[in-house]
Amino acid sequence: MTYLEFEKPLAEIEGKAEELRALARKTPGMDVDKEASALDKKAADMLRELYKGLTPWRKCQVARHPDRPHCKDYIEALFTDFTPLAGDRNFADDHAVMGGLARLSDRPVVVIGHEKGHDTRTRIERNFGMARPEGYRKAIRLMDMADRFNLPVITLVDTPGAYPGKGAEERGQAEAIARSTEKCLELGVPLVSVVIGEGGSGGAVAFATANRVAMLEHSVYSVISPEGCASILWKDSDKMREAAEALRLTAQDLLKLGVIDRIIPEPLGGAQRGREDTIAAVGREIEALLRQFDGKDRATLKAERRRKFLKMGAQGLAA
Repeated sequence: MTYLEFEKPLAEIEGKAEELRALARKTPGMDVDKEASALDKKAADMLRELYKGLTPWRKCQVARHPDRPHCKDYIEALFTDFTPLAGDRNFADDHAVMGGLARLSDRPVVVIGHEKGHDTRTRIERNFGMARPEGYRKAIRLMDMADRFNLPVITLVDTPGAYPGKGAEERGQAEAIARSTEKCLELGVPLVSVVIGEGGSGGAVAFATANRVAMLEHSVYSVISPEGCASILWKDSDKMREAAEALRLTAQDLLKLGVIDRIIPEPLGGAQRGREDTIAAVGREIEALLRQFDGKDRATLKAERRRKFLKMGAQGLAA
């Protein structure tokens, strides 16, 4: 178990309970059930208290937890007959973006998502989920195919943002993000997006300009990272806690603002403590959202999606 900074007191209690059990396994006849159970209860109470009122900054930490299920985990668990498609037919294949044809409960779909990787090797290979232009162009190619064959599109968003490297900028990073966002708006098929971890900047919007956008309970979605915001506004990245408050990046804030449509509950302690339950909940939500579009024609789907995004902020402008 990887513990976050604010979970350190919890780590001590759970560690003591495990030490007792390990000692009992090595010492025949030693009974530690009563002491270990008391520690378990204390840990459960502390976990409940810690997650009862997470601050926006703590939610950022939970959203970035390395043990949370990632795109690859969702695809392997929820989809059958997954056939990955690679490359943008122009420059290269970006491993930060994975996608292809699949079936969700026997419904043919196209699934696309950011993949961060789960260990040092795969994180480097996946560029920590930060897509380059070819990643967004691969996504555009997949969305084009979905539109041509009338297949719903499902996107799984989990990125700190698009990769800001020199090569990416030289190959047209901004243009690729804009084209991907435009393609989302042009689709004549249902587009459902779920923010499963971080939804960072235009790199997330390029996948999440959808008919319906859902977020996991402890995920975040913002125009910039708290650290980046603090560096710009206060010239001090250590003010990320204040920036996280100001950005209104939590699922709860964004539902109130009308930016997203659904919040998917997570197990107590976050998705990392109940990976299978979280993945199953996301699958149920995606299926429920897709059913909302059964029988709707292409023109209606496109018009509803455009209206959804055009009305964002309109109330504030009118005031």
